[in-house]
Amino acid sequence: MALPAVFDAMRLPLVGAPMFIVSGPELVIAQCKAGIVGTFPALNAREKDGEPIQLEEWLVRIKSELAAWDAANPDKPAAPFGVNLIAHRTNERLQRDVEILVKHEVPIWITSLGARPEINEAAHGVGAVVLHDVINNRFARKAIEKGADGLIAVAAGAGGHAGVQSPFALIQEIRDWFDGPVFLSGAIATGDAILSALAMGADGGYAGTMFIATEEANATEGYKQMICDSSAEDILYTDHFTGVHGNYLIPSITKAGLDPAAMTGEKGDVSRVAAGEKSKAWRDIWGAGQGIGTIREVPPTAKVIERLTAEFDAARKALEAKLA
Repeated sequence: MALPAVFDAMRLPLVGAPMFIVSGPELVIAQCKAGIVGTFPALNAREKDGEPIQLEEWLVRIKSELAAWDAANPDKPAAPFGVNLIAHRTNERLQRDVEILVKHEVPIWITSLGARPEINEAAHGVGAVVLHDVINNRFARKAIEKGADGLIAVAAGAGGHAGVQSPFALIQEIRDWFDGPVFLSGAIATGDAILSALAMGADGGYAGTMFIATEEANATEGYKQMICDSSAEDILYTDHFTGVHGNYLIPSITKAGLDPAAMTGEKGDVSRVAAGEKSKAWRDIWGAGQGIGTIREVPPTAKVIERLTAEFDAARKALEAKLA
C-alpha cells in the first residue's frame, strides 16, 4: 500500500522522532528542509499562566519558514512536519493541544501512551494522518482498531521508552495483517539501517538519537558530547526513573551519583544521588538508543541527513549488485 500523499515530499524515508526537551522548531525546520519528516512533542512548548501560547507560536514559525523554503526551492520542497501528543489521561493539556493542532492543520500527528478515537477523529477532520507508536503487535491492533492510520513500531534498541522485541519479529507480525503506513524505530542510525527497515516491510525509519548530537538540537553540550563518546554497551534499559522501561546513558546515571547496578529498585526513585542532591530524570538522566556507536561529531542536521542519504543510496546499489 502506498504511503499517504502527505509523505510525498520526503527525499529520504525517515521520520525524525519527537524527543522530550531536545526537539524544537530549529531541529524540526532543519529536518524538513533536508527532506525528512521533522516532529516535536507538544509538551516541549512550555507555558506559564499569563504568557502567550508557545505551541501556537512554534507552529506558526514552522509553517512560515517551511513555506518560505518551498517558495525559494520548488525543486526540493520541505518534507512535512508532525507533532507528538501524549494521549494519557493525566495530560491536562491534551484537549487544548488537540484544538491547536486542528486550528493550524498540522499534517502529521503522532500519538503515544494511549490510542484515543476522539483524537484520531479530530485529526481526520483536518485531513491529518495519525501514527501511533507501539512496542508490540497487541498494541498495534488496538491502535488501528481505534482509528489510527499508521504505526511507529518501537523495537529493541530504540531511544526513550523502547520495546524489547526484535525489529524482525515486530514488523513481520504487524505486516501479517496491516498494509498501512509503518515506520521502524530501533537503532536506526545509518542509511543502511533505513534500507534494512524497508527490506523488512516498513515504509521507513524513525530515528531520534543521532539528532541529539546536532547543532540545532535543544540539548546541553554535555549531553551531545556524551552521545559522541558512547556506544551501545553504555546504554541501560530500566524502568527505574519513570516506571516505564526506557534506554538511558549509563555515564549520565553515574554522573548524577546513582549506581546503574542498583536500577532494580523501586520505580521512579531518583533520590539517591551524590551529596544528597536530587536528580530529575528529564534533566540529568539522558536517554539514547543503541545506535549511538556511529555518532562521533556534532554537525548541522542537514549534514547528518546528507550522510544518511549517501549511505542509503550506496547500500541500495550494493544490494542490487549482490542480487543481480
